[in-house]
Amino acid sequence: MRHREVGELMTREVVTVPGRATFKDIVRTLGEHKVSAVAVIDAAGHPIGVISEGDLLPKSADQGDWFHSLPRPESWDSDKAAATTAEELMSAPAVCTRPDWTVAEAARLMESQRVKRLLVVDDADILVGIVTRGDLLRIFLRDDDAIRHEITGDIIARTLHLDPSAVSVSVEDGKVALRGVVRFKSLIPVLERLCRTVDGVVEVTERLVWETDDVGEHR
Repeated sequence: MRHREVGELMTREVVTVPGRATFKDIVRTLGEHKVSAVAVIDAAGHPIGVISEGDLLPKSADQGDWFHSLPRPESWDSDKAAATTAEELMSAPAVCTRPDWTVAEAARLMESQRVKRLLVVDDADILVGIVTRGDLLRIFLRDDDAIRHEITGDIIARTLHLDPSAVSVSVEDGKVALRGVVRFKSLIPVLERLCRTVDGVVEVTERLVWETDDVGEHR
């Protein structure tokens, strides 16, 4: 099986600012490029942080009328409200991935770090792209026929060495349905699990029967 890699989904033209960029420079850059975040890089092109609209918001919220503004939340970042340069505003260190990481690996990193985007770096840690949550979700736009073909050819025939004519595979909106006969009962959960790893699969259901109950024999 072949999984989509970050390098296939990332945006290569990354909007960046240097660490010395001013608050207004950053806001202007976001507006001109119509993006919600910029990467902060050093002179060699290494990413050192990320600035999102959320990092800039404390400055705007701090401009309110003292007597009429709402109470500040406990999570209020006074340092960000007082910050004036990219190095002071950025969230650091930058959370990075590699172009050859799979979508699943990148998604797990995003989830664990609770970020909305990952900077993509090469072997020299030079910035080469950016990938967002929306980019990773594009695998679920994959064509149903392509999913069915991969399950039938790569999983059923080449990986599990099953007879493709014995197991029918239907895919509708990423939902996979397996029907038919397999030789051993123990193959059913394996087949189902492998199908779930195919890019673009949303759900897997099965109505498979077996010729030999090799699971019950070992109880």
